Amino acid sequence: TEAAPTTPVAASVTQDRKGGERELGVRYEAQPNFYYCGPAAARNALSVQGKNIDVDGMAQRMGTTEAGTNSINDITPVLNKETGKDAYQSVEIPGAKADDKQTDKLRGDIVTAIDEGHAIVANIAGTATDTDGTTHSFEGGHYISVVGYRDNGNTVTIADSANPNQASYRMSVDNLADWIATRGYTA
Repeated sequence: TEAAPTTPVAASVTQDRKGGERELGVRYEAQPNFYYCGPAAARNALSVQGKNIDVDGMAQRMGTTEAGTNSINDITPVLNKETGKDAYQSVEIPGAKADDKQTDKLRGDIVTAIDEGHAIVANIAGTATDTDGTTHSFEGGHYISVVGYRDNGNTVTIADSANPNQASYRMSVDNLADWIATRGYTA
């Protein structure tokens, strides 16, 4: 693969945005085992910035075991170290469902992050339905990357390391916010 262009991200973002939508280019990799979803989601998120990070090294820094990665708060510092700045901050959605304020904040955080050229990582749990009507179920929890948006952030593009056959799908931000509920995300 070629090196990422050295054009400032802000300049390319302005040119690429059209009609309230933006997609970042992901160099997708599936997770190598059942418990590496956190490191794999972080790797996929960092790939949009042209970074190719070893998932084993990230898993070690995140404290990932066969029980998974404990929390989004274990992922945020690794993303910040790899980007060389404090671009990422953890946000929790503590209730069983996201309220309108939390959903609006998530939408705004996604649009801002994507426009700045970086993907977000979300810790999700339970079942959610994408825009094609396909259900995605992770009762024990899972990590995904959000790599794009449409309709001013009302629909988001997800890179999911769990299944290469469903590597990318779109979901309403309302469904995503409820999927994140009881967990959190880093943007």
